[in-house]
Amino acid sequence: MTILSPLEYEVVLLSVQVATWSVLISMPLSLATAWLLSRRQFYGHLIVDGLVHLPMVIPPVVVGYVLLILFGRQGPIGGFLSEVLGITIAFTWKGAAIASAVMAFPLMVRAIRLSFQAIDEGLEEAAATLGASPFRVFFTITIPIISPGLIAAAILGFARSLGEFGATITFVSNIPGETRTLPLALFTLIQTPGGDAAAVRLLSISVILALGALIASEYLARRITRQVKR
Repeated sequence: MTILSPLEYEVVLLSVQVATWSVLISMPLSLATAWLLSRRQFYGHLIVDGLVHLPMVIPPVVVGYVLLILFGRQGPIGGFLSEVLGITIAFTWKGAAIASAVMAFPLMVRAIRLSFQAIDEGLEEAAATLGASPFRVFFTITIPIISPGLIAAAILGFARSLGEFGATITFVSNIPGETRTLPLALFTLIQTPGGDAAAVRLLSISVILALGALIASEYLARRITRQVKR
């Protein structure tokens, strides 16, 4: 006897897929943005900082609507992708991953930025005086030191993506087998007569996934921190 039905398994696997791609999409941008905000002072710094954190303070539905305008088939980005490359973003799981990435982006930037700010820049300067190029300093000194922050950012982004609802349902709708992630499935089951048992099962899976991710993040961060200190 299986714990979850085939449809529930499909929802869980789709949610993990969307959350994973969300982190992969957001991580490079989060790393670059965190470095820029923590290491560079420039005109418009406060504006960029505000824009980065905007998804945290505006309704997720607004984020989803903006994405729909941009990535819809009639939108500037979505139209180009559809006509030139044959790629459809809106109302697909790819769109769900992008929506989740946008909502997780501020949290990931913040976690990585704090790690950058905690670095003793004397270590980087010492490596540079010994002849190391900026590229080598970044990848052999900076990245290992901030790796706990990178892990924390990835886990926070993953957990946030698992719980994303408003932007997702606005941008990609609630399509079974395509965009119906855990929050959307729970929303559907709550409104369905006799769906309480399935809702409880999916709720339990959501809690287990999020808690497992946070525990793994803490364990890996501590382990890497000990290795870096050696």
